[in-house]
Amino acid sequence: MTARPVSPTIAATFSPPVMEARRWLDGVTFPPERPLLNLSQAAPVDPPPAPLRRAMVGAIAEDDSHIYGPVLGLPALRAEIAVQWSQVYGGKIAPEQVAITSGCNQGFSAAIATVAAAGDAVILPTPWYFNHKMWLDMAGVEARTLPCGEGMLPDPEAARALIDDKVKAIVLVTPNNPTGAEYPDSLLHAFGRLAREHGLALIIDETYRNFHSGTGAPHTLFTDADWPDEIIHLYSFSKVFRLTGHRVGAMVAATERLEQVEKFLDTVAICPNQIGQKAALYGLQNLSQWVAGERDEILDRRAAAAEGFERLDGWKLLGCGAYFAYVEHPFDMDSDVLAQRLVKEQSLLLLPGTMFAPTRGQGGDGSAEKQMRIAFANADRDGLAEMFARLAAFRP
Repeated sequence: MTARPVSPTIAATFSPPVMEARRWLDGVTFPPERPLLNLSQAAPVDPPPAPLRRAMVGAIAEDDSHIYGPVLGLPALRAEIAVQWSQVYGGKIAPEQVAITSGCNQGFSAAIATVAAAGDAVILPTPWYFNHKMWLDMAGVEARTLPCGEGMLPDPEAARALIDDKVKAIVLVTPNNPTGAEYPDSLLHAFGRLAREHGLALIIDETYRNFHSGTGAPHTLFTDADWPDEIIHLYSFSKVFRLTGHRVGAMVAATERLEQVEKFLDTVAICPNQIGQKAALYGLQNLSQWVAGERDEILDRRAAAAEGFERLDGWKLLGCGAYFAYVEHPFDMDSDVLAQRLVKEQSLLLLPGTMFAPTRGQGGDGSAEKQMRIAFANADRDGLAEMFARLAAFRP
């Protein structure tokens, strides 16, 4: 049989990590007294709250929910985001500076498509969010890696040393996936100045903003009237309103950039999901108190994770926040080997650091082989206590 041609950039891109991890479950039998504890994916499994589901049922009955909508999203949702984001960040954001995307991943892809072409480079801190790295690889854009340091924070001066004529953008995620680290306002401003100095875009993915542990604005970048010169802000409604399957995200950027984004979105999806957009709008207008309760629960799980690792011999907590704890394991084995053994021996599914950074064979420094990500979005204090008991019981 003749082999069909495959794009070399697609062929060279690694497989989706969450799907790979799920394959580790194939053929494994979990004893009744120790069922699988899946802490691999940062996606809530509970449905949206009942009032939101009822609003979505109502939206289905509306005739305009079943036809193409505006490529850049429903005007009412764009306007609501502009108002609320201006309040949250203390800056000035106009509706025409807002676009709705089919999830935050599509927003990232669209942003990259407007700033970089094949052969260009983008600075990507490690540990990275793996879908960011996958898109850059597929687009033929070099991911110029920036290893994070103490507190899992990237260093602007280290980033400066990576900049040359090929670099077109810097990517930051805060609160971070996979580490949970929250980037201080001063650090974000330092990266903003660096981007402006070199004429780069600063892409900031704030998917987990609603679970930030601080009070007040997560940052003050939007208070600068010239923020559209370099800032591209990305957001997701998937986590905050449990709308993962409805694929609704947002981008805030210069109006001129969104004119280019529109070309990408029209080609890829034509328009975002209408029901999901109406759900996001309802949530923004009606569910602030419910979201506050969700945030309190996630912050309690964060505290439980931090407390547990203080008592777990040999393990080191590197970062913790939003939906994630990022840790260093104490064993003389690579994290991908450890992860697969934990499935079989402790009925515990975590993701290894080798999915979030270059391995030694790829030029990495070996840190990825010592690290693990724990996603606790679906594990309460009791679930986390069970995880710690199983980690303590593991014998290499």
